[in-house]
Amino acid sequence: MASTEEFVRYVCDMIDEAGSIRYRKMFGEYGIYCDDVYCACICDNLLFVKITEGGKQLLPNTEITFPYEGSKTKCFLITEFDDQKLLVQLIRTTCGELKKSKFGQ
Repeated sequence: MASTEEFVRYVCDMIDEAGSIRYRKMFGEYGIYCDDVYCACICDNLLFVKITEGGKQLLPNTEITFPYEGSKTKCFLITEFDDQKLLVQLIRTTCGELKKSKFGQ
């Protein structure tokens, strides 16, 4: 099942305070960028956020899995959207760490 643009816009609205948020259709699904850093993706209407040390501290018990079949990188699977402040903090933290690494570009 492909993701709906409606769900993508919902997620982007939820994390809008993290920085300059945009999305891009990629391989039939969507990539999420914060301040021009690729930090998350949406596949099958599920949000997957890149794993960082800061993210591990914020989400110590969150499921980690591959976002799609054939993926080489596991991500946090985000299933709860009740705590918008935590989502914003997660994206802001993830983006900040990725900017400092080679994986952010």
